[in-house]
Amino acid sequence: MNSLSLSPAVNGGESCSFVSGSYINLRKTSLAAILQRSPFNGIGGAWLRHLGLSTATNGRRFSVCSRVRKVQKHEYPWPDDIDPNLKSGHLSYLSHFKPLTEKPKPVTLPFEKPLIDLEKKIIDVRKMAEETGLDFSDQINLLESKYQQALKDLYTHLTPIQRLSIARHPNRPTFLDHVLNITEKWVELHGDRAGYDDPAIVTGIGSIDGKRYMFIGHQKGRNTKENIQRNFGMPTPHGYRKALRMMKYADHHGFPIITFIDTPGAYADLKSEELGQGEAIAHNLRTMFGLKVPIVTVVIGEGGSGGALAIGCANKIFMLENSVFYVASPEACAAILWKTSSAAPTAAEQLRITANELCRLKIADGIIPEPLGGAHTDPSWTSQQIKLMVTKAMEELGGMDIDGLLSHRHLKFRALGGFVEGEPVDPEKKLNMKKKEAGLAQVTADIETEIENLKKTAREAKGKSPTRIISDEALEKLMEEVDKEMTNAFIAMGLQEKLEALKMELSESPDTPDENLSPTLKEKVDRLMQEFKHNLSHPGSYMALKQKLEMLSEARRMEQKRVKGEKLKKEINEKLQEEAKGQMQVLRKAWEKVAKGEKLDENQIEEVEMAKEDLKEMLKSVNLEVVGPGKKIVPTAPPGLEEILTKADDVIKKEIEAAIGKAGLRGKVDELKAEIASGASKDKVENLLKEIREGIAAVMDTTDLKKKVEGTVGSPVQETVGASS
Repeated sequence: MNSLSLSPAVNGGESCSFVSGSYINLRKTSLAAILQRSPFNGIGGAWLRHLGLSTATNGRRFSVCSRVRKVQKHEYPWPDDIDPNLKSGHLSYLSHFKPLTEKPKPVTLPFEKPLIDLEKKIIDVRKMAEETGLDFSDQINLLESKYQQALKDLYTHLTPIQRLSIARHPNRPTFLDHVLNITEKWVELHGDRAGYDDPAIVTGIGSIDGKRYMFIGHQKGRNTKENIQRNFGMPTPHGYRKALRMMKYADHHGFPIITFIDTPGAYADLKSEELGQGEAIAHNLRTMFGLKVPIVTVVIGEGGSGGALAIGCANKIFMLENSVFYVASPEACAAILWKTSSAAPTAAEQLRITANELCRLKIADGIIPEPLGGAHTDPSWTSQQIKLMVTKAMEELGGMDIDGLLSHRHLKFRALGGFVEGEPVDPEKKLNMKKKEAGLAQVTADIETEIENLKKTAREAKGKSPTRIISDEALEKLMEEVDKEMTNAFIAMGLQEKLEALKMELSESPDTPDENLSPTLKEKVDRLMQEFKHNLSHPGSYMALKQKLEMLSEARRMEQKRVKGEKLKKEINEKLQEEAKGQMQVLRKAWEKVAKGEKLDENQIEEVEMAKEDLKEMLKSVNLEVVGPGKKIVPTAPPGLEEILTKADDVIKKEIEAAIGKAGLRGKVDELKAEIASGASKDKVENLLKEIREGIAAVMDTTDLKKKVEGTVGSPVQETVGASS
């Protein structure tokens, strides 16, 4: 807005004015002369003379110039082209909260590092198995089940200080993340109507299942820039007065109130104390106990002292599984009691800050589950759990009248901190967390040992084993399992409704390829898949599904290679079958001759070499390169075995010749040779062989034969030698 400051004119002659650019000029005849020619220092005497106390007034001119100061124009948040027919969605232009342009970097907490390292090792083993072609699926499945069990044990038995570190996780979903996930409509409301809008507390009206609610919550930043802007979620008195204004607004219009707590505490700088930080918090506490609408509070991160309680005097208080609520931070408590912040883990245990402890003390009314690893591993699923718990509580509170609602809220807080005198106190049960940590360390060591064994096996077999080939039945079964687990994953991530809506839109659109989809529909598909992949990429989440997706990808890649090979083989056969027929016939005859034990003469060897060269040229003509002839790997016998077998064979042949003569089978043997030479029928040859074998078996003593063979070769002979002969 432009600003301008002018002095009032005093009559005393003719006057005129004009505007020139950003200057405004006024000219007076009498007063100007006095101001220019007055012998007095200053302008006091000139004004006196002009008002009649002095007679020196002439028609002289006076000029005043004033420069307009230019300032930056304030941008009003409403856009110029507002859709008047907007019936749903979020009015994003009224909020500074925008989607992040970059995906937040994964942050690993100190106690998570051993299991994260294990997950990486399991992935390495799977890659090595794929490279070597070894089937380690059973061992890997067993390792992953052990890993999942260790992960579950870790997050089920977290210490208070570990839960505090999860509550402070940089990637933990904020108040506005949850609100945008659970509301169909949302509009943010600003300002305390006293000249300030505190960004550390966000307020607004949103609808869940068609019902309006007033949302009030602490807002932390998602990165350093936002944290500075939001003052790290620590409100000033302006923020609490804004919250108070919205509570009175909701009470006037009958909107139930939902508050979200996530703050280390109220901002305790000098300026905030001067502006009445304590008074603002106390005013909120007093007012909340008199509001005639249901109030539900959800602790989504850390709730620090009065800064959290200023919006937490509710009928129902729920806490996320890994959230904390305390009167002083463990670090501050340790510094006060033990004079060092390193005693924070001990202070966290003594303060009873976790959801389980506060539910036992009846400060919290329920625990909202989080996914394994914390809310940041699956924000959408966590938001849906909050929605279910809050709507259920609102249905319960909605059935109360005003007096019952106020009485319920008063009694909840009056029951806190009760004590009993004159009765014995049970000794406090101490939790020994070290034993569980020791057990986890043992499980981790066992898994690492198994991983190293699998790696060793894979390294030994690398380059020796053929590539694993999956059958069609196994591939079909794998696809069914992946489809089932992906459906369950979409449900767990809270994306089922979006998926069904997208399926409905796709079914209504004409049958077109993916690349011909409308830009809007394609953008929805891409956005849904990006959200699914983002949730799937969290460490420790959906490991079984990840493994099966990798196996399916590998199977498809192998199938593509097989189809490509078959296609190439078909093309080569079509092009070269007739041309290579003669060369293949030469090679086949040579192979048959060698198989019979016959030697090839020089002409035949030359023909074989020429046929090979011709085949190489033919393959090059279809853009194939001959790397080298394949070699069949034949297992080699242990040293000395061939000599032993030769001696045993000689002894057996002599004994068989003696048995043939003793049984009078020489004529049958000659007859068999003649029949084979003449090409007699197979049945006749088989009958003669049977007669000869039976005759030999009748006269031969197998025990005596065994002793002779053992005496010749110098080692025991199996009982089957005689029978096989």
